[in-house]
Amino acid sequence: MSFNIFDIAGSGMTAQRVKMDTIASNIANVNTTRRPDGSKGVYIKKDVTFRTIYEDQLNRGFSNFHSNSPDAQFDPRTGALHINANVALNEGLLTGGVEVDEIYDSENGVKTVYDPSHPDADEDGYVDLPNINVVEEMVSMISASKAYQANATVAENVKTMMQSAMNI
Repeated sequence: MSFNIFDIAGSGMTAQRVKMDTIASNIANVNTTRRPDGSKGVYIKKDVTFRTIYEDQLNRGFSNFHSNSPDAQFDPRTGALHINANVALNEGLLTGGVEVDEIYDSENGVKTVYDPSHPDADEDGYVDLPNINVVEEMVSMISASKAYQANATVAENVKTMMQSAMNI
């Protein structure tokens, strides 16, 4: 499997879209106490985890680079290690991406509140509701939206750089 920068940015955008969809579902079901079939049952808050997609070369990381490598030069004056980025991009060292690992039910997905007027309240007046904090969900939504936009910006900037390079 080989990735380029567009694949990496695209995988990030896809993962963040899934996260935003999951958050939207949580917000939409903030007061849901019934299942889709109408039976009693609380909506459980969903969370998303991501995992990195690695290629074999990425797993080795930059261990191939050392001060004597033709693709890396060590500057003794500054202590900087300069890596030939063109070689790194062409040989797939900067490959990978991200994907959704799991959409899972939150551990503390249910809260019990006293509301004797609620139609699903038990005999003591308590009702189970999804343990969803709308403010936290909105902060997560903004974060996912910004991450999505950052990936889109990366793809757009690379496209612009490629067009500029072709015009040279």
